[in-house]
Amino acid sequence: MRLEELDIEIPAELIAQAPADPRDSCRLMVVDPAGGSIQHARFSSLPDLLDEGDVLVINDSRVLPARLHVHKTSGGRVELLFLKESRAAGESDTWEALARPSGRLRAGQTLLTGEGHELQLVERLGEGRWHVRSAGSVDMRGLLEAEGDLPLPPYIHVPLARQEDYQTVYARVDGSAAAPTAGLHFTPDVLSRLTERGVEVAAVTLHVGLDTFRPVTEGLVEQHAIHTEAYDVEPQTAHLLDEARAQGRRVVAVGTTAVRVLETLYRDAGPGAAHTAPLHGATDIFIMPGHRYRAVDALLTNFHLPRTSLLALVMAFAGVEPTRRAYAEAVTCRYRFFSFGDAMLVTGPQRPSGGIEAGSREERPV
Repeated sequence: MRLEELDIEIPAELIAQAPADPRDSCRLMVVDPAGGSIQHARFSSLPDLLDEGDVLVINDSRVLPARLHVHKTSGGRVELLFLKESRAAGESDTWEALARPSGRLRAGQTLLTGEGHELQLVERLGEGRWHVRSAGSVDMRGLLEAEGDLPLPPYIHVPLARQEDYQTVYARVDGSAAAPTAGLHFTPDVLSRLTERGVEVAAVTLHVGLDTFRPVTEGLVEQHAIHTEAYDVEPQTAHLLDEARAQGRRVVAVGTTAVRVLETLYRDAGPGAAHTAPLHGATDIFIMPGHRYRAVDALLTNFHLPRTSLLALVMAFAGVEPTRRAYAEAVTCRYRFFSFGDAMLVTGPQRPSGGIEAGSREERPV
């Protein structure tokens, strides 16, 4: 796949700076690659678009206040974005962090937080990443909770009105450096109506890491080096998924993070077969056009940045040209884009020889 195929022109004024209020009032584009239609709805109508027996898979990772502003002992300022706890560094309470600026930093250097707590740079990892540890008695997680900020993407220039706006309503497990944004649209009411509809909601955990912030830069997308992200699936969730697959029920993934967990779990499984991968670990799965989806039957996602692995994943599911046409439709209809933007429900994977034909638009009232 050529990098230019991930180029989509998004007008700056369509980049959402705040979430819809209420969350479930955002728009929802419903894309059917098999039938060749695009419909327009509101996210609050999601329960009506799913079927009894569907399994909706959410990511319950919670965003850490992972951005920390520190300064050198000489006074120079540095921003640290803590990506994940690192057990490979051989040091207790050591984390992998992205430092900006990073060029003049050196191993062994001390950095000071606003409250005067000391951090030490342990090892340079490349691409601006460092192993960083707390040099004092305060543990790193407690330090982030006390002094850190939620790491909003760089294209959001408006401060959060409420910190919880960048957390899903079902966030439970600390560990992400960015929100699993497809889940930001859910409200307790939508979740309740899904249950009443007979949709089973299952949670997996994948902590969002560095690749959320890294564009694809290689001319051939296949050459992009994707980083690993830690995931965790409870045994009862795996049993539910195995059972649903055996019975031919749909598995609906909420966001690209849930997709990565599901496709990792069933990477080597045949149709309807049980999971083959461990329930706890790290995944480096890179999903792009040509990937054969084994576990995901429908995808609920946001509109993603051009030249990212996230957009490649959506194109692998919906098809390259159908995805491009859906994005063009979203621009024409003035959808809101990226983390706080509107949502897309792709009702099934692309047909091998099909896709959405131009001019096949259907509309629902919004």
